[in-house]
Amino acid sequence: MRLLAARWFSVFASRYGSLVQRYRSVLVIATQLSLIGAANVTAFELRFDAAIPPQHALIMWNYMPAVLAIYGASLWMFGIQRGLWRYVGLHDLGRIVWASLASSAVFYLAVHLLLGRTEYPRSVIILIGLLSGLYLAGIRLALRAFREWLQIAGPTARRVLVVGAGNAGELLVRDMLSDSSYNYRPVGFIDDDPVKRKMRIHGIPVVGTTATIKEAADRLRAQEIIVALPSASTMVKQKILAGSEGCTAPIKILPSVKRLLGDPVSLQQVRPMSLEDLLQREPIQTDRQELHPLIEGRTVLVTGAGGSIGSELCRQIAQYKPESLVLFERYENTLHALLLELRAAFPQLSVLPVVGDVTVPDRVGEVFRQTGPDLVFHAAAHKHVPLMELNAKEAVRNNILGTRVVAEAALRTGVDRLVLISTDKAVNPTSVMGATKRIAEHLIQGLNHKGMTKFTVVRFGNVLGSNGSVVPLFAEQIRKGGPVTVTHPEIKRYFMTIPEAVQLVLQASVLGQGGDVFVLDMGEQIKITDLARNMIVLSGLVPGKDVEIVYTGLREGEKLFEELFEGSEQVEPTAHAKINRAIGGRLPSDELELLLKELELGFPSGDDDELVQRLCRLVPSFKPTHSPGATGPRVL
Repeated sequence: MRLLAARWFSVFASRYGSLVQRYRSVLVIATQLSLIGAANVTAFELRFDAAIPPQHALIMWNYMPAVLAIYGASLWMFGIQRGLWRYVGLHDLGRIVWASLASSAVFYLAVHLLLGRTEYPRSVIILIGLLSGLYLAGIRLALRAFREWLQIAGPTARRVLVVGAGNAGELLVRDMLSDSSYNYRPVGFIDDDPVKRKMRIHGIPVVGTTATIKEAADRLRAQEIIVALPSASTMVKQKILAGSEGCTAPIKILPSVKRLLGDPVSLQQVRPMSLEDLLQREPIQTDRQELHPLIEGRTVLVTGAGGSIGSELCRQIAQYKPESLVLFERYENTLHALLLELRAAFPQLSVLPVVGDVTVPDRVGEVFRQTGPDLVFHAAAHKHVPLMELNAKEAVRNNILGTRVVAEAALRTGVDRLVLISTDKAVNPTSVMGATKRIAEHLIQGLNHKGMTKFTVVRFGNVLGSNGSVVPLFAEQIRKGGPVTVTHPEIKRYFMTIPEAVQLVLQASVLGQGGDVFVLDMGEQIKITDLARNMIVLSGLVPGKDVEIVYTGLREGEKLFEELFEGSEQVEPTAHAKINRAIGGRLPSDELELLLKELELGFPSGDDDELVQRLCRLVPSFKPTHSPGATGPRVL
């Protein structure tokens, strides 16, 4: 039946659509006047129980032109003829009601008070107003209902379970019902509000709570789950994910309220749910306007430009129109890929790719002299903890000596600001990598008053999706069917996204006055086991059933949890709500210089054990770890 009606409607639209569009205003006005005339006749029929006396029938027809004129003029003044009937809503219905009431009042004043024709029944005047409003609204609602009935998605449409029966969920379902091109069919709502249980919205039932998502999805044969809760907290999202465990349907989500402010809720904004949605805090927001005077028209150099943080730094810096952007990177493949990307996205920007190693003083000095950077972001570093345990000399060479080479070149060439990218693993380190980054922090702070350059340190936690992080590793393990390997059931880490990390670095370049160590307020640490479970669930699989989680034991240099501040450091707030400053905990400059010389002299010939002992003298809080002697992996 619906297919036949749709075919007929399509044929009619193809034949007469252009004609209807050309004379749309005439057709709308004629239809409205016909409905008003019908309301006038119906009002008399109701008043006299379908037996209108001849004298009143004469009154009805004599005053019909006046009724049409007054009501038609009122509808025109209220702009009723301009609304699209297929999208009729409460606003349109409200205007129709007000136009009908105003018309009744004007007609009563004209007939009874001005003309004194009191034989025209007052009850009929009231009925005309009510019935005209009913007819005018009814035909619009009927047309909208008919079009939505025609556009109901067919049997091939994807069945959707919507989590959230609030405003966003209602708008989302309305979008699905009004446009069959999306090929979605809403089959149920999920909501924890007890008032909404067993209720219907646009004919779609509320079928359960977040705890029963899997049961509802299985019962309704849902092929997708869409979370329509743009203001949901991380805890709520975690509950939704837990309730969805075992569902094979992919989970999608609407963006945050801030992103929806400029654009109404629609299916076009729905995207797959990601780990970023499950960060246990609100994403950091920075004042980007402050960065324009710092970067615009200046030369910026980024070391380690091809890495995860370095490449994102380059992308964001390029938005602020620097005079030139120098990409310093020793891996030519990543450098070339970034160069092509930036030239395509920012064709007007002067981008200079430089192949070089931060541990080679001559090359670094040459590049600094030739390019004359105003700002330097030092992101080049070895960061993989277990690898650096096995290659301690390389960690020292790159993270300490390389940092000193870059910092001293910045001093000699009069760089305005240098920002060092550091890590939470530098706090009370248990690994060679963490110890070398802590020494790099001391080194940068110690150089601050030796020239005009302002040196700043930015310390943050793990970055989701960065090279060497657990996220790509887990994704690959899940793709292969498991197992997903976690070192310890209680291991925790701070997490942030790559864009957040870069925003912090850029903001620190504004806040830094020299010698500062800035730390992001990253909320609570997240269990790596929970991260693994969430990734498995987001893949539509069941942890422990489809994909096993295996514990392999802590690796050398690895801590159960990270810290953001040492005991000797004090925490001081800054002008930015999410950025703190670490005060104290610095080594005296003379002592640091002495220890660094000792480290450098014994560096070429000493073995790794001796090197670690030297690092311990440089970083008193460094507590090297050894294999924990785990008895072997166990399975969740």
